[in-house]
Amino acid sequence: MGGGGVRGMRKNPTMICAPIMADSVDKMIIDLNKAKASGADLVEIRLDSLKSFNPTEDLKTLITRSPLPTLFTYRPIWEGGQYEGDEPSRLDALRLAMELGADYVDVELQVARQFNDSTHEKKPAKCKVIVSSHNYHNTPSVEELGNLVAKIQAAGADIVKIATTALDIADVARIFQITVHSQVPIIGIVMGERGLISRILCAKFGGYLTFGTLESGIVSAPGQPMIKDLLDLYNFRSIGPDTKVYGIIGKPVSHSKSPILYNEAFKSVGFNGVYVHLLVDDIANFLQTFSSTDFAGFSCTIPHKEAALKCCDEVDPVAKSIGAVNCIIRRQNDGKLFGYNTDYVGAISAIEEGLRVSQNISGAAGSPLAGKLFVVIGAGGAGKALAYGAKEKGARVVIANRTYDRAKELADIVGGDAISLADLDNFHPEDGMILANTTSIGMQPKVEETPVAKPALRYYSLVFDAVYTPKITRLLREAEESGAITVSGLEMFIGQAYEQFERFSGLPAPKELFRKIMSKY
Repeated sequence: MGGGGVRGMRKNPTMICAPIMADSVDKMIIDLNKAKASGADLVEIRLDSLKSFNPTEDLKTLITRSPLPTLFTYRPIWEGGQYEGDEPSRLDALRLAMELGADYVDVELQVARQFNDSTHEKKPAKCKVIVSSHNYHNTPSVEELGNLVAKIQAAGADIVKIATTALDIADVARIFQITVHSQVPIIGIVMGERGLISRILCAKFGGYLTFGTLESGIVSAPGQPMIKDLLDLYNFRSIGPDTKVYGIIGKPVSHSKSPILYNEAFKSVGFNGVYVHLLVDDIANFLQTFSSTDFAGFSCTIPHKEAALKCCDEVDPVAKSIGAVNCIIRRQNDGKLFGYNTDYVGAISAIEEGLRVSQNISGAAGSPLAGKLFVVIGAGGAGKALAYGAKEKGARVVIANRTYDRAKELADIVGGDAISLADLDNFHPEDGMILANTTSIGMQPKVEETPVAKPALRYYSLVFDAVYTPKITRLLREAEESGAITVSGLEMFIGQAYEQFERFSGLPAPKELFRKIMSKY
């Protein structure tokens, strides 16, 4: 097993395999060297991707020139590959690869028995046979998967490989169960975006290998991550059987920067956790399926914050009044779920900080929001959170929303006033107000939009925007030009992340590190 080198000690024996899909042997050799440089442990040479193939000559070249152990796959069209020729020549090529020194060959279950029977006397000791089964439709039940493993073993596999398709993230739990209990070396992969965690957490559950690509987008099966991300984003080598799993539950979720932030922070403080993207359709089903205390905490984002609250055994009073949870902790002694809302804490503390800096006051003097008129744009979960937070700090709250009725509804609950968004341009009962946008107005790609006309901004001493892509929205740009202090959504993101990190890890958040990481984005 190649060393992890600079990246430190390995906590798991799971290997990273780079699929090599070039259409010529020369290009393959370039990729073999790239795979070595990127930190892969072995390469899967996909013979079916070659435009022309001269078995004896090409196999010798590939095996002698590869800087890493080789796995040869010659995938036929009927198993999702590109080979359209006859079976005898295909199997002959795999036999030849074995004889010439391949470390592994992959043979499909359908032909494995005949392949293994015909090679027994010739099989070199060092070559291991992976018998594979691919299901591009779904993930069968645990019982069916167990039968499949038995069938693959009976066909003479040294290593079992099962690839299924995730229709829901809960499907992955069945593959984890099969992997953990397997008595033989096993590769268990769930394809598609909903199956991504199978490709990362196989290191925790004892998978034999995972696939990682050299470049983004060039995959040999749907959902493969890049080797670089496995090693540097998910800290793959540091994942062990006792590593706790955290993640962001959302839909969509692939755009989230949270895994970058938390994994880097976990690594820096030496906390044994990994933080992953969780594309979840049904949060109640997800939490029930992944019910072990190994799955120790979650961040929740759109559209699950309201549903998350109903799934918790206990909910923080503020989160309860907001009606939304963005952080779930699974208590380690009994598995109970605790829900919190750190959204408003992040935003409110960032706004207070902005006011303190501008007014030169110390933190001791109570909240600088006390007595201020605080205008919240938006009556959704985030609007509610900010309205509650501001109210708690002694501000007078006004809710502005496109539909006045929603604004009125929220204002009545919080104890404030309501106006329609259209009336905000002419609203100035006093100067030095605070404005907080909690809607997605002005978010990429519609960066030219703004919720308030520029002339109205001069009545505000501070303007906050929850949107953080782009970092400086049109609203913030115009507010600054109008003389207001501005607080970006990035500040709220970092503020809520501090608190979640501390709840997840029980350790103080590395605040400087968080700022440094986020400044790159």
